[in-house]
Amino acid sequence: MSKEILTVPVRRLARPSRPASDTAPTLPGPQGGPPGQRGTTPAPAASGPGLRLDIQGLRAVAVSLVVVAHSGVSALAGGYVGVDVFFVISGFLITSLMLREWSRDGRISLGRFYARRALRLLPASTLVVVATLAGSWLFLGPLRFADYAKDAIASAWYVVNFRLAEAGTDYFNTDVPPSPFQHFWSLAVEEQFYLIWPIVLIIALKLFRRRALLTIPLLALAAVSFALNLTLTESSPSWAYFGSQGRIWELAVGALVALAANRLDAIPRPVAVALSWAGLGAIMYAAVVFDDHTVFPGHNAAIPVLGAAAVLAGGAAADRYGAAAVLSLRPAVWVGGVSYAWYLWHWPLIVIVPAAAGFGEHDGPLRLVAALCGLPLAWLTLHLIENPMRFHRAFKARAGRGLSLGLGLSAVAAAAAVVAVQFPPSLTSGGERQNTKETIAEATDHLAALTRLLEEPADKLPSNLEPSLHDVAYKRTAVYTDDCALTTEDEKQTQPCLYGDTSAERTVVLFGDSHVAQWFPALDAIARKHHWRLYSLTKNACKVAQITIEYNKGPYSTCDDWRAVTLDKILKMDPDLVITGSSNSAKLWGEGDTATEWGKGQAETYRRLHQDGIQVLTLLDNPWPKNNAVDCAVAHPNDLSACARSRSDADPKPDVTKALVAAAKAEDVTVIDPYDWVCAPSGNCPILVGNTMVYRDYGHLADGFVDALTPVVEDRLLGLFGADLSRRPGA
Repeated sequence: MSKEILTVPVRRLARPSRPASDTAPTLPGPQGGPPGQRGTTPAPAASGPGLRLDIQGLRAVAVSLVVVAHSGVSALAGGYVGVDVFFVISGFLITSLMLREWSRDGRISLGRFYARRALRLLPASTLVVVATLAGSWLFLGPLRFADYAKDAIASAWYVVNFRLAEAGTDYFNTDVPPSPFQHFWSLAVEEQFYLIWPIVLIIALKLFRRRALLTIPLLALAAVSFALNLTLTESSPSWAYFGSQGRIWELAVGALVALAANRLDAIPRPVAVALSWAGLGAIMYAAVVFDDHTVFPGHNAAIPVLGAAAVLAGGAAADRYGAAAVLSLRPAVWVGGVSYAWYLWHWPLIVIVPAAAGFGEHDGPLRLVAALCGLPLAWLTLHLIENPMRFHRAFKARAGRGLSLGLGLSAVAAAAAVVAVQFPPSLTSGGERQNTKETIAEATDHLAALTRLLEEPADKLPSNLEPSLHDVAYKRTAVYTDDCALTTEDEKQTQPCLYGDTSAERTVVLFGDSHVAQWFPALDAIARKHHWRLYSLTKNACKVAQITIEYNKGPYSTCDDWRAVTLDKILKMDPDLVITGSSNSAKLWGEGDTATEWGKGQAETYRRLHQDGIQVLTLLDNPWPKNNAVDCAVAHPNDLSACARSRSDADPKPDVTKALVAAAKAEDVTVIDPYDWVCAPSGNCPILVGNTMVYRDYGHLADGFVDALTPVVEDRLLGLFGADLSRRPGA
């Protein structure tokens, strides 16, 4: 699998990358004087004037690393750095092409430039977009098809990286399967770079007569982009990874090597040999040492980027003892020649083929086999689609036709997605099931009615499923639509976040992370019925306990700051009841035993809340499903038992749960364990109860199920605290 965003906390987000898609790799022209006036000395790795076979081999290395890493080969988990190598190659080759055109014609034609890009990229990418759309419709199910269709449209118009970056900021996307179009993000980054770089280069060529001065605007662009990369990697990892603003510097490094081409052959050969091998070694080091836990891109991206630049620079002067000795071998050159098409095909095959074969999450080596099947597809695409259209005489010296074809192909791909989404795939389903909400609400014993439903799990998705799978996965309650559930980046709650009976005298505060916010549908209904004001003070992934946890490979400091401010706010409110709760799945930042430190931190929070006599209730974490329950239901609509989990292994951190219970007992805090509301007495924890999904993802209860549980939660709260919240449990 590819490297994740979030690790983005970001959906599980995968890290596909893209090979460069440029002209034939040649050593660019000028050797002094105004840009592009004197000839070049071919690299030793050439088979013709100026041809750099070692660059084709470098492409082969990069695409192979990407494919192997995405196929789940752990030994090369850092193979995602192949995208950085491709960015450098692309910046080098495209800048070289423009410099040659300036040298030959005294001008750079933007029309011809963009026509060449369109003819090079769009025939193959349009084919893959349409084929991937069809495969998604047939095998990936209806739940996320509308999103995939939007990804297809964004891919056709080179903006999919913005969609992915934005999705990566959604806390609830961390376990969403990667889009089969996700790999188009780097194509989008490149094309966004080439919207500005040719124009900047043309202006610089007209302003500066000395070649060295051309580096000034490029260095400025690279410096700003690298600074943004460092900032975004810390503050918004998904934007750092997918956003073009933090990636431009990588293409700029390749462009800087191209601007220095007139001096590259002057590098002493021993130095050039060492430089080329060191560069290749740096790339391989990153591929082997980096993994999903590496902070990336950030400063770590400099290793593969500078490594690629070293191979390009050293290869211009190195003799047969340089890295070109390996990179120019015929198999490497062949793979480099089909690298763009192989990249386009490998990711959809990895995502779709296991689903089509029914392997689900147990795909194992099938992903690698599927990716390798992309090689013959790439060869066919190159010879039947790419080259025939790219070199057709109808488009030679006719930039307008090339641009028109490009726009037409993008429009065709987008139109196919728009049409497909009008006819979404459907799920097979069973017959009608009992209405969960009505059954529980109408029973005289609400808990007994719920228990009977839990003991009668359905094997098939019912025809009267309510809410729909799409609403379960995507619809959010008021605390989210009102921006009252703070994101991981937010530090301050700016909204009042007051619900229930807003004019009532009694006050209840909901305090914790998303695993207490999930109870909002039931608590809001109860608060309105019994005239309580309900304040929602929650922050995603932020624990109630006074501990610092790890988030995005660093301390979750915004959580610590928010918790301190929020506790002060709660004490000033002097509420009648504080309902706390947190997911018990997290990693402690720093040393110490997680369960021990968590228990101590929880007890400290309880003591702070108790200091003014505030009553505290803790809702323990709910049982977790074995995977994303909604996606599992889509994959197994006629065998939902495949998605169920045993109660005995549904707690990701049982030692933490024990520590929290002990802390609550020591501080005289009431505890509610929701396991009996989610799992049957037999120990089975189904994902469907009656006609209602239990979970909305991997970990959070579905809003519809919590809403159906309202009478059960109400009975328990009133039994503990009374309708006027004056009762003391155990008193």
